[in-house]
Amino acid sequence: MSSETITMRRLYGLESARLPTAFGEFTITVYRDGKGQEHLAVRMGDLTGAPVLVRIHSECLTGDVFGSVRCDCGEQLQAALRHIAQEGRGLLLYLRQEGRGIGLNNKIRAYALQDQGMDTVEANLHLGFPADARCYSDAAAILKDQGVRSVRLVTNNPEKVKALETRGIVVAERVRYEIQPRQENYSYLQTKAAKLGHLLNPMPRIERRRVEPLPAQRAPVMLFAAGSIVSQLRDRLREKSTVRREGLPWVTLSYAQSLDGSIAAKPGKRFQLSNPHSQTLTHQLRSLHDAVLVGINTVLADDPRLTVRLVKGKNPRPVVLDGRLRLPLGSKLLRAPCVPPIIATTVKASSLREKRLQKVGAQVIRLRSRRNGLLDLRMLLTHLAQLGIRSLMVEGGARVITDFLTLQLVDQMVVTVSPLVLGGMNAVTQLVPLLHSRVRSRLTNVQYHLFAGDLVVYADVEGRSGAPSGP
Repeated sequence: MSSETITMRRLYGLESARLPTAFGEFTITVYRDGKGQEHLAVRMGDLTGAPVLVRIHSECLTGDVFGSVRCDCGEQLQAALRHIAQEGRGLLLYLRQEGRGIGLNNKIRAYALQDQGMDTVEANLHLGFPADARCYSDAAAILKDQGVRSVRLVTNNPEKVKALETRGIVVAERVRYEIQPRQENYSYLQTKAAKLGHLLNPMPRIERRRVEPLPAQRAPVMLFAAGSIVSQLRDRLREKSTVRREGLPWVTLSYAQSLDGSIAAKPGKRFQLSNPHSQTLTHQLRSLHDAVLVGINTVLADDPRLTVRLVKGKNPRPVVLDGRLRLPLGSKLLRAPCVPPIIATTVKASSLREKRLQKVGAQVIRLRSRRNGLLDLRMLLTHLAQLGIRSLMVEGGARVITDFLTLQLVDQMVVTVSPLVLGGMNAVTQLVPLLHSRVRSRLTNVQYHLFAGDLVVYADVEGRSGAPSGP
């Protein structure tokens, strides 16, 4: 068991006990953490092999036992057990974290404050607690003890995804559950979406009770809603005419920046700018494209997967601009569930390094360098088109963003602007001062979308075809 997690021991040994339920027969195992709290693992079927369907459920006595509809916890619990039984394989973790970690008595105190007009977050804060005091290190430890390393996580909470991944559990897919809202929990669900970042679809109006939306904090209208960025781009990419005049792939440039144009506080240091809703948008956009491209500095700083784990969809093929073949052999891009990457490099790059990367599944494409020492991006797009790639999403970093814009190879832009001032590294920079490379791109058909505080700009780039290929 990992040393980073709380040491746990079973109360009833390795075999545990049968748990026959209305949904089917499970096996139940009890764990005790270092603080004496007892947690449960409820499993069905063989958990080896493919990613396991997993629900991490925090205890809710009022909802789970008494059927309270102030929340949707009890219905979420039953839906998860039913889903696992239908698949015949899966694991439910029942964590003793009542009231989002504040305990039963304090949860009831929070209920009383909500009856006086506070929402669920305001009540917790008024009592001196965090909005969400839960911890998922125990969950990761139980998963590892159960032999589970890769999961299909049933959750609407992106914090659970992040928590598991930071503790070595691969989240291959986020499975979304949405329980029909009730009159009693409509405002509660709105608050979870607006203030806790839960990824919920817009909810149908409850006619018997008018509930005012939360100004400027409402969950975004996304997930393929009519007129959304995702639905517009999806329809556009389906059109046979959506290819460049030269037969090159359609290029969507997408990145996040602060109000002052910074994409990172310091070069080579990861900094999370977008909020959970904007992150989900990025994963949705990836799912629409055949490939997603980043520079090697982004890989070295972030070690990204470039998958669509927050939404349902097909993982795009990663493309990495790596002139000296510096991609680490232990990179996440070279491990499942990632599609084997394409690495674009120079003709002078190490042949030995190329063989090692090919041995672990990467495809290496050698390109000539331009006069400024950068890779010939137009030649790369031609190679990608020959590989059957019709659409490419470019995510950065700064040099890559600037180069694609300078060469006028971008068709559309989706830029997330976070309400922060960083004073860091700008997204668009001057590549080589002596060559006077400048970005001259005019945006047309500009749209603005709000995502729980982030502003997302969606626009076409004028003059995408017939532009010179640069020096």
